[in-house]
Amino acid sequence: MADYQSSLNEAMQIDGALGAALVDSQSGMALATVGNPDGLDLGVAAAGNSNVVQAKLRTMRDLGLNQKLEDILITLETQYHIIRTFSREEGIFLYLVLDKARSNLAMARFKLASIEKQLVI
Repeated sequence: MADYQSSLNEAMQIDGALGAALVDSQSGMALATVGNPDGLDLGVAAAGNSNVVQAKLRTMRDLGLNQKLEDILITLETQYHIIRTFSREEGIFLYLVLDKARSNLAMARFKLASIEKQLVI
């Protein structure tokens, strides 16, 4: 089991990682951040992505989908943004920003899932 800071540091070891955050989706607050993605405020991103998570959960409820949300992928021209929900603590997610040219998306998702499983809040 790993604490949040070591988990974020481990996320930064993923190929192409530019920044990461542990976020409370209920408040939109970044509980911790690491990295400095060029032109991206991780605090603002945490709040905005909390809205994304809440909207997806509402839509799942409206559709009657009785499943757990694992992750959300947002693809930009030069970046991937991965939102990985925390399986043992509702309302918490890991947020990872990757340089699209330097990352392997499948491997990044696999490693982020592994980090999430070891994370202790």
